[in-house]
Amino acid sequence: MPKFDVSSIGFYVLDILGRPVSRIPEGGRADYIEEIRMTVAGTAGATGMDCAILGLKTQAVTTVGTDDMGDWFVAKLKKYGLDCGLVRRDGSVQTSSTILPVRPNGERPALHVPGTAAVFSVAEEDIEAALDATVVHVGGTGLLKSFDGEPTVRLLKRAKELGRITTFDLIQATPETVKLVEPCLPYIDYFVPSIDEAGEMAHDTDPARVAAFFKAKGVKNCILTLGAGGVYVSPEHGEAFHLPAFDVEVFDTTGCGDSFTAGIIVGIIKGWDIKQSARFATAVAAKVAMGLGSDGKLVSFDDTIAAMNSLPVKTSKVEAA
Repeated sequence: MPKFDVSSIGFYVLDILGRPVSRIPEGGRADYIEEIRMTVAGTAGATGMDCAILGLKTQAVTTVGTDDMGDWFVAKLKKYGLDCGLVRRDGSVQTSSTILPVRPNGERPALHVPGTAAVFSVAEEDIEAALDATVVHVGGTGLLKSFDGEPTVRLLKRAKELGRITTFDLIQATPETVKLVEPCLPYIDYFVPSIDEAGEMAHDTDPARVAAFFKAKGVKNCILTLGAGGVYVSPEHGEAFHLPAFDVEVFDTTGCGDSFTAGIIVGIIKGWDIKQSARFATAVAAKVAMGLGSDGKLVSFDDTIAAMNSLPVKTSKVEAA
């Protein structure tokens, strides 16, 4: 029996967010805004944090700096209840960090220092411990220069040899990113990118065709987040389906996709079918969108279940061609 419910491996970043920001002041002038936060973020970091908030026994596998930001990061992960035994410290670069001026409509341009994300990898002696979880989530392909490619493939392959369930997301995809992702696809049970990033790699914008592209290359379940359009799911078994997003006031879209993946992982651990998991994940993302940062207004599993059963859903539907 694995020690953890989920091992969240890869891209962890410290986000410094401010909202609402409609412009950058000229020269040395200042504007006044309503809120500034520091949060755990990243395609592995936010997913792992949100899994812990939702009650899963979660292990963090990443690298942070020996700087003050790294100290804060580890303390924050531990506060959320994540096991940090495989959080390594590297003094050669700063902790990966991003400044996010969040626009009034929730969009967020980014100013990013790759830092420790670029030097992260899983040491050979740590691989078995990193895979000691029912679900192995890998997040951040595209920004993990030392881990992208063969090291990621080797880890995912070993995860499947051990009988683990694998989930996968990437970040800042370009048409070239598919070269890094494609060798991983046969070892991925749940592929959970945004339609924008998946579409960049598949050279298409239609969810059904994009999902078919990745499933033809080995992915078992392709789950495409569509932002305000909800989610398109092409499961391993059964018919594809679309679920609408919940109709909430959006404060900030930071971490919505990462939190959605956390919701899918919760559903896997709970033994739910994929439609129930996707509906719960949509509620998780809605709770995150209602606040600032990758946790937003996410507070617990029970609160999210209540939101799932009470929040209104958007009436418009994004149809796949």
